[in-house]
Amino acid sequence: MKRWDESALTLPLAALFVAFFVAPLVVLILLSLHGEALMKTWTLANYVKFFTDSFNYAILFETLILGVKATLLCLAFGFPIAWVCARAGARLQSVVVFLVILPILTSVVVRTFGWIVILGRQGVINQMLIGAGIINEPIRLLYTEFGVIMVLAQVQMPLMVLPILTVLGKIDPNLGDASRVLGAGEWKTLWRVTLPLSLPGIIAGCILTYTACITAFVTQTLIGGARLIYMPLHIYQQAVGANNWPFAAAISVVFMLAVMIIVGILGALGRRSETYARP
Repeated sequence: MKRWDESALTLPLAALFVAFFVAPLVVLILLSLHGEALMKTWTLANYVKFFTDSFNYAILFETLILGVKATLLCLAFGFPIAWVCARAGARLQSVVVFLVILPILTSVVVRTFGWIVILGRQGVINQMLIGAGIINEPIRLLYTEFGVIMVLAQVQMPLMVLPILTVLGKIDPNLGDASRVLGAGEWKTLWRVTLPLSLPGIIAGCILTYTACITAFVTQTLIGGARLIYMPLHIYQQAVGANNWPFAAAISVVFMLAVMIIVGILGALGRRSETYARP
């Protein structure tokens, strides 16, 4: 009876999950298997069209690689931030955590428009470089892959820092002290002790950051412009611009499967890395 009562408590959550996730996903898959939006005829033509057009392949590949680049940039800056924050005092740690989560409190649209001003030809970066004498004329930062990666890294940085900080905060500081007593320096302790123990947080941060970067429609579109087409914009163009909803649904399904494969690989690495974090 008690087990039944506990199971009954999950019914509202299960119903919500089915209504707002499973059902739309099923509709999306069914729509992709039809030749028209009215769903009267069954066909695989949309998938054949995707897999026989190199243009679609290129967009999918560039989107997945974009996520890798932005995630690596977030990791390169996020891990040192988390490491310094974990070693700081309580007051300084509170300040750093506040600064990390501060971007989340601002709309992504507002932040992206702010970056448009910063990356423009008359923006802050170009003016600083010209003032320092590094360049003689403004360089193009907006509507470039470099600009998209930079903005994605800044926007999604909290998703990388917070999981790593959580894991670093659970590491026994005596392990680092023991490593230094045995003759290891700070860098060797970081590489041989801290980094392996923080792998679960790194993997979790990479999963969150990667999925957020490759699906960031607003940032990719506003910073990349029409010259750089990634999967979210490609899906939007097919659905709204070309009014080809079945093909847009097929692209969405392929994109979702590709992301699920990558996340599954990262998840498997994360499960293996948990052995390092066990006491």
